[in-house]
Amino acid sequence: MKTQHLPDWVLKARSKWEYRGNVRPPFAIEPKPGQLSVWDFPRPPAVKPVKNIVSVYDGKSLITETKNALMVLETGNPPTYYIPPKDVNIELLTQMEKTSWCEWKGKARYWALKENPDQAIAWDYPVPFPEYKLLANYLSFYPHNFQCFVGDEQITPQDSKIYAGWITKDLVGPFKGQPGSENW
Repeated sequence: MKTQHLPDWVLKARSKWEYRGNVRPPFAIEPKPGQLSVWDFPRPPAVKPVKNIVSVYDGKSLITETKNALMVLETGNPPTYYIPPKDVNIELLTQMEKTSWCEWKGKARYWALKENPDQAIAWDYPVPFPEYKLLANYLSFYPHNFQCFVGDEQITPQDSKIYAGWITKDLVGPFKGQPGSENW
């Protein structure tokens, strides 16, 4: 089996993180029974199946509902949820020309609602780095402009222009995305 050589910029970006989930920083909130600290999530991020139904609504329109979501858990961030493309009402979306890179997952492409084609509302990784091949073509939605649910719980969006975590009542932070949290 051939091993993929990662570019130097990826290796450098992966090495910059101060916290990696093995030790909570002094500013982390101590979780109470039944709670999870995002500071216990690993880096590199972990991919886990979701036990609950995950749904995203745009007003009254259902964009997606699935029992087959995956969540990515990364140090300092609330989970991001990835939806299989077969469970997304893809006819509501249009692919954008915009792309970006994640040092863990690879090259992302972005999606918009057809009615608002200039605003990115989701992304996916068509050809992720090998460690994240489970996420190939799964869409993850920015929760800020939607009503997003994990089970019956409506989530709170992560307070960030960059990150798109979904905060549920069982999570404690603080969460990345606040000023000064760039290298957490």
